[in-house]
Amino acid sequence: MKTFGAICLTLLLLAVLGSAIGVVWTRHESRVLFMEMSRLQNQKDELGVEYGRLELEQATYAEPARIDADARGKLGMLNPRPQDIQLVRR
Repeated sequence: MKTFGAICLTLLLLAVLGSAIGVVWTRHESRVLFMEMSRLQNQKDELGVEYGRLELEQATYAEPARIDADARGKLGMLNPRPQDIQLVRR
């Protein structure tokens, strides 16, 4: 009977130790995952700011006045003269 009690006590002690190690491991993993989540949220915020900047830049480049100015300045394009315009009918 005394041996049975010692075995039960040893098993309970091992179960408590195993549970304690499990709690410590889980808390450690939780902290690691929280740090990773914080890093990813910061990265998401930075990407959102960059996306907004790129949208603004795209809107600036897509303005008709800017396209017209670039076509005239960089490419040397001009409006056609009225006599150079031909209508094509089907």
